[in-house]
Amino acid sequence: MDAAFTAEQDEMRRTLREILGKRCGPDEVKAAVRTAAGHDRELWRQLAQQLGLPGIAVAEEYGGVGCTPADLVLACEETGRVLLPSPLLATAALAVPLITALGTDAQRSALLPPLAAGGLTATLAVPGPALSTALALTGDNAPGDWAGGGRAGGVQARAGADGDGGWRLYGEVAQVLDGHSAPLLLVAAHTGGFARSRTLLFLVREDAPGLVRSRQTTLDETRPQARIQLRDTPAELLGADTGADTPGAGAGADAGAGVLAALAATGRTAAAVLAAEAAGAAGQALARTVEYVRGREQFGRPVGSFQAVKHRLADLYVQVQAARSAAYYAAWDPRQGGLALAQALEALRITAGEAIQLHGGIGFTWEHDAHLYFKRAAADELLFGPVHRLRAHAAHHAGLFTTPQEKAVV
Repeated sequence: MDAAFTAEQDEMRRTLREILGKRCGPDEVKAAVRTAAGHDRELWRQLAQQLGLPGIAVAEEYGGVGCTPADLVLACEETGRVLLPSPLLATAALAVPLITALGTDAQRSALLPPLAAGGLTATLAVPGPALSTALALTGDNAPGDWAGGGRAGGVQARAGADGDGGWRLYGEVAQVLDGHSAPLLLVAAHTGGFARSRTLLFLVREDAPGLVRSRQTTLDETRPQARIQLRDTPAELLGADTGADTPGAGAGADAGAGVLAALAATGRTAAAVLAAEAAGAAGQALARTVEYVRGREQFGRPVGSFQAVKHRLADLYVQVQAARSAAYYAAWDPRQGGLALAQALEALRITAGEAIQLHGGIGFTWEHDAHLYFKRAAADELLFGPVHRLRAHAAHHAGLFTTPQEKAVV
């Protein structure tokens, strides 16, 4: 394994840091999240046109840059440093991999080029607060109970009665990242009824009849979320229609298994991306705290010169470096994404909390910039964690809690 970055990757990091440093300070972030879109559209266009940011991991044949997910991880460390509000996570880390894995040739050709160019954004809509389970980060997604289990709740899909291959969706989805502004939704829905229940993904356009979207109030405004209501909404199945809703059609079960596998694979890459974001945010929170304690004087000397403060900052530095190392390793081996995400989320939570403490009285004011990092830490752990479940699921898959007798049976 060669962990060194290439010259191209270092240049991408430098250019991205330069652009974000000029356009994405704390005041700009607060202004951007209060717009209707929840992000700076002009900055998003600049990042798409100059750096090809949304198309980093898209194949060149579809208009992308053709890089690896590791390059996306590296870029997201920089966006995490400034807590960039953008559709990058929902589009590049969630929607694009699913369309690439499951979409037909026609769907990939129609959707991936505008997604790579940044002119189109997309997001994944998963019923209930179960995004981490759907992505197989905190539990096995195979049972499908996270999507409603075919009973009341979640989103239900029904094949069109006219036999034209169309589908209709019914239900409600909350906590959808960028769901209020993304023109394209990938909706996880149950079909086949209770007896043959399976989860499939459907494409829903922003102008679809019966689609109602409302932005939700969130703890972390830099991760805007929305509630999606589907009222007899027309949708297109992502992938080939193999008769999944036809009685006796065995291909339906295979399609459902393929969707769950694709969601799990997407979750592994998304975990590495999120870990890099959290590590970048933790690093910046620490840097801002170090800068403050160097200049803030108390009892005639800088606060940072006190031994107790030095020890606390040293512990934070170790936490941040461990999180960064774990994120880089997960970029090379996405199977370790869950553990890397747990490490990074914990590092961000601890660092953000200590940043508020070490900023003293001003740090406790709700308007201080340190709270941006604290809110990101709390919101990400609620949405993609918690940390102990990420670690427990990783340990389960590694067989740490399997007895010798159970291993022999397997």
